[in-house]
Amino acid sequence: MEKQRQAYLFGLAAVLCWSTVATAFKLSLRYLDPIQLLLYASLTSILVLAAVLAVQGRLGLLFGYSRREYLQSLGLGLLNPLLYYLVLLKAYDLLPAQEAQPLNYTWALTLALLSIPLLKQKLGLAELGAGLVCYSGVLVISTRGDLAGFHFSNPLGVALALGSTVIWALYWIFNTRDRRDPVAGLLLNFLFALPFILLACLLFSDPLVSDVRGLLGAVYVGVFEMGITYVLWLLALKRSANAARIGNLIFISPVFSLVFIHLLVGEEIFPSTLVGLGLILAGLVIQKLGRR
Repeated sequence: MEKQRQAYLFGLAAVLCWSTVATAFKLSLRYLDPIQLLLYASLTSILVLAAVLAVQGRLGLLFGYSRREYLQSLGLGLLNPLLYYLVLLKAYDLLPAQEAQPLNYTWALTLALLSIPLLKQKLGLAELGAGLVCYSGVLVISTRGDLAGFHFSNPLGVALALGSTVIWALYWIFNTRDRRDPVAGLLLNFLFALPFILLACLLFSDPLVSDVRGLLGAVYVGVFEMGITYVLWLLALKRSANAARIGNLIFISPVFSLVFIHLLVGEEIFPSTLVGLGLILAGLVIQKLGRR
């Protein structure tokens, strides 16, 4: 099979997996609180990423880095998975999945905006236009179309969902300085974050979970949000002749996600969600075309 076709298959597999994650979050949070979900999903992700490195014969990479690189993993791990997922999962706990997912999807624009002060990049007309269009979509979703009344459905949930995009963007900006193997680096991030996640669970929740449905949901999130899907996406980018071809696949993820949310979570999709998501996607397309 030619490499580009393999790239599309890996990319589509990753996008389909990510499309189910909002549903998995919402269903799992019926039985677990956000800290419990993060704890067991992180444990699963560690096992999955370690298995991937073992199969590739690269598990020894974990023990060959410098002290500075291990400290880097500690810092990155505190951002992701610890802080990012605590904030994101709490947003899903407070908001309907159909609102939390599109709001979190604006991370690409947040990344571009934060790159201006942190990476000394310039603000172009494309980023400005994309921001206006994207965040108008955010307003439509978070007010459920009541722009005149400007009443947010859940102000804290909206703030957390948008805040998660800042944390995720900061993580990737700091991650650009990481020259290690990406899978090994991600695994180390999770390993260094795990004691802090466990401590948070001991202080503010309960690490003992009796409902098997919650545990199964956490395992699913660990495999398909934090683990194997990341590897599939890396394989797609590695085999593609043009990264932009694969990058465009990500635009279908939120559309599929709404279908799963409706069918499996049982949420009636609001017209405002469709309009707002359309604006967010249009803004991201404007940003992408502007870069070209």
